[in-house]
Amino acid sequence: MTKYIFITGGVVSSLGKGIAAASLAAILESRGLKVTMLKLDPYINVDPGTMSPFQHGEVFVTEDGAETDLDLGHYERFISAKMRRANNFTTGQIYESVIRKERRGEYLGKTVQVIPHITNEIQAFVERGAAAYPDGQADVAIVEIGGTVGDIESLPFLEAARQMGLRMGRSQVAYVHLTLVPYIATAGELKTKPTQHSVQKLREIGIFPTALLCRADRRIPDEERAKISLFANVREEAVISMWDADSIYMIPQMLHDQGLDRIICEELRLDLPPADLSVWAKLVNALEHPQHEVTIGMVGKYVDLTESYKSLIEALRHAGIHTETRVNIEYIDSEALETDGTQALEHFDAILVPGGFGVRGTEGKMDAIRFARENKVPYLGICLGMQLAVIEFARHVAGMKDANSTE
Repeated sequence: MTKYIFITGGVVSSLGKGIAAASLAAILESRGLKVTMLKLDPYINVDPGTMSPFQHGEVFVTEDGAETDLDLGHYERFISAKMRRANNFTTGQIYESVIRKERRGEYLGKTVQVIPHITNEIQAFVERGAAAYPDGQADVAIVEIGGTVGDIESLPFLEAARQMGLRMGRSQVAYVHLTLVPYIATAGELKTKPTQHSVQKLREIGIFPTALLCRADRRIPDEERAKISLFANVREEAVISMWDADSIYMIPQMLHDQGLDRIICEELRLDLPPADLSVWAKLVNALEHPQHEVTIGMVGKYVDLTESYKSLIEALRHAGIHTETRVNIEYIDSEALETDGTQALEHFDAILVPGGFGVRGTEGKMDAIRFARENKVPYLGICLGMQLAVIEFARHVAGMKDANSTE
């Protein structure tokens, strides 16, 4: 029977729930478990496919063609399981499913409500996602709930997580809460009050976290951890410090060193061999001791939010690890090239133009492509970037002045 670990977040968004969840999954996988992961998004959009990259970041496309949250990309980079459509669902999908059932008469004339109908549907989607593990049943499913505790949008998901814990029992479900411990420079100290209030809000819902992951810009001192433990009613050893690291690939070792996997295994009554994180140690060593260095210019129109190109960025970093190369990525706004010229491209070792949509910024991308071709700078075009390379060649080499793309 699959066991579940719910990852929630508090105080503010963008603390790194996806990285924390993926890191815990990587540690558990290194201890011999079959691990799958799910992302629950509280927005009403059916999927992120039509959402602006400026608002949502990258859309991660799974092997079965689903347009999903970028966190699924992190999951695939940290564990061996491949993500599928069932590994990500939204409030929009839940309500769509419930309304269709109501129209078919499956509720037999009952008043359809958030509790129990929406929460039951969420639980069914979670269990279906866990069952989609490619090699039989997963031992553990780590379920990341998007948003922050206190958001009205997240309440049905949190209620469903609470109900699953009640229905399955303590040894089957664990909860990990990620929260912010800000450093106030004028006071010269870390403040634990936001974390106290966040956990209090979670407890009001009926969820009592097994462990707290406390995000800060530095390691949290033992006296502050003891204070958080007292007010949050969480064992002191389960108050885990999660500070800023030079690379996300250092996080599994950071969490393991503080015993997070041991705490979770105790809660879920899992008797496992020790974690083997030697692969992660080699990876971090390659990151910290590169033999070469390159600077790559990424020319796009969503560069104000670099998460729009998350998979590309990580692919470049992975290539750097494999070749023992430090990869410096600089982002160039393609619209700026249209007005300012291509001088900003002169120092790059290579140029990359990723995909995009619409006419805005395309002429600037073609200026970058022409610069790369004429100056013999290595160039990689992906999706629209490859189409524009063909158009640029057709216009300036083949003499087809009106060459363009229907896209």
